[in-house]
Amino acid sequence: MTVRVGTYNVRGLRDSVPALLRVINAMRCDVLCLQEAPRLLNWRARRQGLAEAAGLRVVAGGRLGGVAVLAAPRVRVLHAESHVLRVFVGLEVRGLVIAVVEVDGARLAVGSLHLDLNGAARLHHATEALMLLERAASWFGAAVVLGGDFNERDHEPTWRYLAERLVDCYPRAPTGDGLTFTARRPQARIDAVFAAPALTVVSCGGADAPAADLAEATDHLPVVAELRIDP
Repeated sequence: MTVRVGTYNVRGLRDSVPALLRVINAMRCDVLCLQEAPRLLNWRARRQGLAEAAGLRVVAGGRLGGVAVLAAPRVRVLHAESHVLRVFVGLEVRGLVIAVVEVDGARLAVGSLHLDLNGAARLHHATEALMLLERAASWFGAAVVLGGDFNERDHEPTWRYLAERLVDCYPRAPTGDGLTFTARRPQARIDAVFAAPALTVVSCGGADAPAADLAEATDHLPVVAELRIDP
């Protein structure tokens, strides 16, 4: 049995929402982690409207941190939690949201995370987030999956920290070049899906969407990992 988990920085829906919806539909996610989800005026309604238009529903996410998790109808939600991570003076407030879900009897603890541009803050928040995610997973006997905009590349300390504990899905079964930023001129892979070693990565890459939609939807490209959950 396979599950499609995606991650996408949607830049507060400040770009073309119709293009964004077409990209999300092309991702065909069972679970979708969002970063820079709306967090100001009417933020709940705007998130819900985006989810419903894409045939999904919001299953986790508070205002602070701008992160959320959406899920498809076939996904059963067992638990959701939202955390404000350690606040660093002068830096943006960062958060983690977690949805523990069940698909055909298999359980995943899925987290959505958006890390800072400051390297020390990134590493601290990644450590904190993984501890919280692993705790939630242990409560429900679930496998960990973390999607996010990590604001650094795979040779840097925070990425290496995560890749030592989880599987960086794209190198395991890559499709496409893997670059995610910027959407118009991709030159770096700073968005990713990480998964527990017990999960098998069937494929990982972008969305099969028109280039024009990908460029107009937001400033990042999405990542989708197809994961097989063995009995």
